[in-house]
Amino acid sequence: MTDHVVVLNAGSSSIKFAIHGLADGPAAYRGQIEAIGVAPAMKVRDAAGKTVVDEKLADVGGDHSAAARALVQVIIRLIGEGKVAAVGHRVVHGGVHYAAPVRVTEAVLEDLEKLVPLAPLHQPHNLAPIRAIAAHRPDMPQVACFDTAFHRHQAPVVQAFGLPRRYYDRGVRRYGFHGLSYEYIASCLPPEIAGGRVVVGHLGNGASLCGMHDRASVASTMGFTAVEGLVMGTRCGSVDPGVLIYLMDTEGMDARALEALVYRESGLLGVSGGLSSDMRTLRASEAPAAKEAIALFVHRIVRETGSLAAAMGGLDGMVFTAGIGENDGATRMEVMQACAWLGIAPDESRNAAGKGRITKDGSRVGAWVIPTDEERMIARHTRKVIGLT
Repeated sequence: MTDHVVVLNAGSSSIKFAIHGLADGPAAYRGQIEAIGVAPAMKVRDAAGKTVVDEKLADVGGDHSAAARALVQVIIRLIGEGKVAAVGHRVVHGGVHYAAPVRVTEAVLEDLEKLVPLAPLHQPHNLAPIRAIAAHRPDMPQVACFDTAFHRHQAPVVQAFGLPRRYYDRGVRRYGFHGLSYEYIASCLPPEIAGGRVVVGHLGNGASLCGMHDRASVASTMGFTAVEGLVMGTRCGSVDPGVLIYLMDTEGMDARALEALVYRESGLLGVSGGLSSDMRTLRASEAPAAKEAIALFVHRIVRETGSLAAAMGGLDGMVFTAGIGENDGATRMEVMQACAWLGIAPDESRNAAGKGRITKDGSRVGAWVIPTDEERMIARHTRKVIGLT
């Protein structure tokens, strides 16, 4: 009996995965293949957090397709042959036309390949496991779930850049990302703010904010690519385009050099002088550059929170999620203190606990920590698209 849904979330050097049942709930198993291209290894934990697989993958190398094949073998070991009903995938970019999850066909894959230039560091890795599974099991239903889809219903004016209209017609517009995370958080909002105006901060190595009204995306800090908006681990966030033109003129930088600069050499890593892209390392450091990197990270969150509140016409609640948002109480406190003018009154003990509501009972605008679960959201979509619910 096919009674499981497998979820894959492929990045540039890793594949995170989860195995879900046919009913909505926590994953039965979670794991990842990491260090693809360096020293590939797989670790899997069960629902209780017990490690059930921990092994090196010498035959994988830097090949995401080989990693996907290795993953298939481990899944068979864990739940048995023929027990997977469908596979759901996180795909970063759905472009203009994919505003909802879709069952993968060869025509869909061809469409998504055309979007690689819009997400060159993510899209190819998202699509590699889809092709690998299709080659191994062409009968296996696969579903693509898009990080851009949650934002596709924003007003046209929110999606537009101040460029000639012909570029908008060609797809040059603000798409927004982290949509699967935001969609999951929208499903978990506390009743007192669920129908209101909420800023959600997906704060991790990749970081963004989304303004929601009545659980729907109104505006997001990310735009045409996942490099716009906040300062991130290695991404610069929003930068004056004139800076890039200047660097082309004065440094002789071409498109690939600029790509490396804004995606991999900037953000917390670059501002800290190369110290680290990891907030934990920066928090533990006494180096002035580390403190400046943290201050800029917080400043951009605060500034964009005000922008989103303006776009929504007010603010009723705030949510912190993802790696930094869920685990870094100092960053949460600094953001909330700087947003006091919006009506946020943080509670030190609640914030230190890092769960649920982290503002005082009398705070006009409440703030919460809510763990995200993109894989669970993908499992929900996959079951619905395939008709398993």
